Amino acid sequence: MGVFERFEKRIEGAVNGVFARAFKGDVQPVEIAARLQRELDSEAKLMSRDRRLVPNEFVIGLSEHDYERLTPYGKTLTGELIPELRRHASEQGYVFNGPIMIHYELDESLPTGRFTVASEAVAGVDAERPASTTQINRAQLVLEVNGMRHPLVPPGLVIGRGTEADLRINDPGISRRHAEISVRDEGRELSIEINDLGSTNGIVVNGQRVRSAALQAGTRIEIGSTRMLVHAPTGH
Repeated sequence: MGVFERFEKRIEGAVNGVFARAFKGDVQPVEIAARLQRELDSEAKLMSRDRRLVPNEFVIGLSEHDYERLTPYGKTLTGELIPELRRHASEQGYVFNGPIMIHYELDESLPTGRFTVASEAVAGVDAERPASTTQINRAQLVLEVNGMRHPLVPPGLVIGRGTEADLRINDPGISRRHAEISVRDEGRELSIEINDLGSTNGIVVNGQRVRSAALQAGTRIEIGSTRMLVHAPTGH
C-alpha cells in the first residue's frame, strides 16, 4: 500500500460514520484530506538534501451548500486532519514553519461538490517583549511580520530562530541569530538599519541580497521564507 493509499485509508477511518452520512453526495472529508496531502507534495520546497518546507496554513473554499453542511463539523474535522498531515509530513521529510491552520471559507462561485485549496507557509512569530497597542501607535515605524506589528524603537531588535532573539520566528531558513535591526534616535528622525549577523541564508531587502541596508517606510525584507514590511503604524 502506497503513501497516498495509507493516508486516505487512515483519514477515511477517522471521519467515517457521522461525516460520511452528513456529506453523502456532497464534498467528502476524505476528498479534502487527499487534496491537502497533494498540496503538501506539490508545494514542498527543498531546504536541504532530506528536508523540504511545506505550507502550514490552508484555506478551503466551499460552495454555499457544502459550506453550510461542513462548517458545523469544521472543528472536529480539523482535529482529525491535522494529525494526518503531520504524519504524512514526517514520512516524507517535510518541515512546517509553524502550527497547522485550516480555514473554511464560502465561495459562492463554486458548484456543490467542488472545492478549492489555497496554502501558504506562515512562520510562527514570538516577540521576547510583546508590545502594547499604545507602544505600537507611538512608534514612528513598525516591522510587520505575518500580520503582527513590532515597534522599531531604540536600540532595535535581533531577529532569529533562537531563544536569545528579541523577535523569534519559527522558520527553518532563519538562523538562531540571523539579523539585527539597529534604531538610533537622531533628533526628530530615527536612523534604522538592518545588519546580517553572519546568517546561513542572508537577507534580502527590496529584492536585493545585502549584508546591511538602511530601512524606511515601505522597505520590504525577506529572511528565510518569511516576508516583512516596514511601515507607519497606521499603514497597510
